[in-house]
Amino acid sequence: MIASGVVATTDVVEACTGVNIAVMVGGFPRKEGMERKDVMSKNVAIYKSQASALEKHAAANCKVLVVANPANTNALILKEFAPSIPEKNISCLTRLDHNRALGQISERLNVPVSDVKNVIIWGNHSSTQYPDVNHATVKTPAGEKPVRVLVANDEWLNGEFITTVQQRGAAIIKARKLSSALSAASSACDHIRDWVLGTPEGTWVSMGVYSDGSYNVPAGLIYSFPVTCCNGQWTIVQGLPIDELSRKKLDLTAEELSEEKALAYSCLS
Repeated sequence: MIASGVVATTDVVEACTGVNIAVMVGGFPRKEGMERKDVMSKNVAIYKSQASALEKHAAANCKVLVVANPANTNALILKEFAPSIPEKNISCLTRLDHNRALGQISERLNVPVSDVKNVIIWGNHSSTQYPDVNHATVKTPAGEKPVRVLVANDEWLNGEFITTVQQRGAAIIKARKLSSALSAASSACDHIRDWVLGTPEGTWVSMGVYSDGSYNVPAGLIYSFPVTCCNGQWTIVQGLPIDELSRKKLDLTAEELSEEKALAYSCLS
């Protein structure tokens, strides 16, 4: 029988010993008057030490999900300093953005969110992310129909829809003076569940994973892609047509991630 219980600890060795799944929620938030480099150097230090602890003490098959921002780059630093953890086992959270995109479409069409699928969040978990509905569908009595056809408003889909998803975190902070912590927690559970137990047939989700050059995204970045999961492994969905507008947006968020990577590495030297 598996023993159940909670161990609350401030001891990094006790926390990391033998873990199979590590969800990294600690990071240094940007405060007023801080430059990006200040935030980055603090997070680089945090993720360097967390990575070293996981490297020494975690289970060999440990899966890591980084939630704390800048999530993609924090995950990249962690990968750098935990070389024995396979790159396929290090990911960052863009499921919150993915779920927000599904929510916006379900609200717009007045359908259950469970009937909408296959939106994509491309790139960085930041305001340059690209929420893409070009391949998304909705379950209707007459079968699955493309979101673009049902919404029938490209101006909204290419404009307000994208900015709403991109800026949602900031809008929530503005409205309640607190971040959307519970939404992030719920999305982290979704991310881990699908990664471990698999995605439903015909459905993909968004995960920040190590780029292999798919869709001409520079290799070596942690970038959000559409993925399917099976037997505890994710696979990037291949062969989706990318139109001109999407190409520009994929490249823009990749550029930001390349800049963040360079900034992070400059903090290391």
